[in-house]
Amino acid sequence: MTEREKFFRELDLDGDGTVSADVGITYPVWNEYKERLDWMERFSRYVHVGISRTPSRPAYSKWTDPWGCEWLYPLESLDGLVMRHPVAEWDALTSYKGPNSAEFTDWSEVEKKFKAAKARGEVARGGTDHGFVFLRLTYLRGFNAFMEDVGSRDERLFDLIGVVEGYWFDVAKRYVEAGADLVSFGDDLGLQNRLPISPNAWRTFIKPSYMRIFQYLRSNGVRVHLHTDGYIVDIIPDLIECGVSILNPQELVNGLENLRQLAWGRVFLDLDIDRQSITPFGTPEECERHIGRCVQTLGSPRGGLHLIWGVYPHTPYENIEAVVRAMDSYAEYWKR
Repeated sequence: MTEREKFFRELDLDGDGTVSADVGITYPVWNEYKERLDWMERFSRYVHVGISRTPSRPAYSKWTDPWGCEWLYPLESLDGLVMRHPVAEWDALTSYKGPNSAEFTDWSEVEKKFKAAKARGEVARGGTDHGFVFLRLTYLRGFNAFMEDVGSRDERLFDLIGVVEGYWFDVAKRYVEAGADLVSFGDDLGLQNRLPISPNAWRTFIKPSYMRIFQYLRSNGVRVHLHTDGYIVDIIPDLIECGVSILNPQELVNGLENLRQLAWGRVFLDLDIDRQSITPFGTPEECERHIGRCVQTLGSPRGGLHLIWGVYPHTPYENIEAVVRAMDSYAEYWKR
């Protein structure tokens, strides 16, 4: 069976029960522990560990993205925040133009890479920006302004949504034409313990764009991966209805039992392992037990579960080792 054939069987929840994992060690963590981490890259056939050994950007660097949003990155190699919003005032919308989907990437190269991947029996994977619809609207308007727009149901917001949706729909069409098997999206929809807007507001302003883009991809045989940080319990059924094939939620803020009730057996779970509580502040034994609970609660003999963990400063080295070893030891839990 090729990697591509196995991938589609996994997404159809017809796998062999293996729970693989990906661990991403950020540059500040590598800079703290350096060569002590190297063995993890070669440790397990089930756990892929990627280590960022060079900084992606210096602290306090700035950047203007293709949408005209000006970013500040206060910490070295970590995420930033938008300091200038191009549609902060509604008057700017009349002359505002979003980016050109033809310039999102080199589409001729993408098509070549997809053909080569399929010839090797691999998955043709496409990606988009972190900041799909909801986040992009907050970047363009500013978070507070966007919240006021939603609360007042400002009709101009639908025009701005049309600009954002139109761009991503064009990108989706280009991925279909290039022969993608999977397209990944990133949109942090939740806060720590609730949605920032009501579920009904989300269904009014955000869900229609998700539905149109994801259903277009699915109708053309392309699977959809969605990363979303924060609490999303109230809209998990909506996301599945929209056509999400792989859902990448955070486990502690949503609750393992909630994820089992709402998503287990309905969608492939790319489970984002805690990086706020247990792994940075718990003991190695607590980290090991937590990985076990995740696999026991959301795995199955038919698969449907993958683990992903981002390692940020200042996670103790002993906890990093405990998590990686636990991921390896539980990889075949459902095959025994």
